[in-house]
Amino acid sequence: MSFAIRAFQGQFGRIALLDMNGPLVTHAHSQCHVLLKVGGEDTCFSVRNVSVPLTDRTMVLINSWEPHAYTHRPDAPRTLILGLYIEPQWLVGIEKALITSGNPGFFRSSCAEVSETVRNMADALAAEMLCGAELAGPELEERLFGLMIAVIESFSRWRNFGLWQADSLMRVQDPRIRRAIAYMRANVGADLDIDSLAAKACLSRAHFFKLFQQSTNVTPQVYANVLRLETAIQDVAHTQEALAELSGRLGFSAQSHFTRFFHQHVGATPSQYRKVVDVLAQS
Repeated sequence: MSFAIRAFQGQFGRIALLDMNGPLVTHAHSQCHVLLKVGGEDTCFSVRNVSVPLTDRTMVLINSWEPHAYTHRPDAPRTLILGLYIEPQWLVGIEKALITSGNPGFFRSSCAEVSETVRNMADALAAEMLCGAELAGPELEERLFGLMIAVIESFSRWRNFGLWQADSLMRVQDPRIRRAIAYMRANVGADLDIDSLAAKACLSRAHFFKLFQQSTNVTPQVYANVLRLETAIQDVAHTQEALAELSGRLGFSAQSHFTRFFHQHVGATPSQYRKVVDVLAQS
């Protein structure tokens, strides 16, 4: 069974050291993220239905809202993965030239070569997480930003382009889809009713579904799952709310369904993740 060895959450988003021996379902995140193998067997992810290798020499790069899945082979040996789930706003707050990090096209490719700098930084961070070293918030943020810059510089000449245009950021332009998303955000635990959302947007079901996917790059179901997952991750880490109560508040009919959903998306059960995550105070 896959599980989390150590995790940190803060303004930067979250980072997790995961021991993986089973697949994850197709899902997405609002963060851009980087996946690095730090031990075990070579493996792969599926990004927009294209197989992307995760090896000692290659890393997997996934944009905000980009559908992907972990496709660990049945009965294959375990893989130790360092996952960086980075909030675009945090990157922009440190370096404004990274203003397009929230764009679905920020990473031009889903696969990039792991440079020596990235390898050394990732291995050092993973080793400290593995041995339970205490990492202060400001120190971790500085190292994390340095690692992200090393990742980006391995395939991009972003420093030479100055401030990228803010209008290239993904924004949902259609007010009808914005209204539907606002409703979904305000009702994270509600059942997803496409007909009701389409009616609120004054669209037919088919037109709403097509326009939603064109506007967000994901289906309404994937978007709703992202909202539930991000709420679950935050509340599991930041509160001591009973998992049965959290499960019900997020719309799961049974805690076992919530546990399965969390594990299939995160690679750890909610209770196991809560035991290993450190929440860092704002710096």
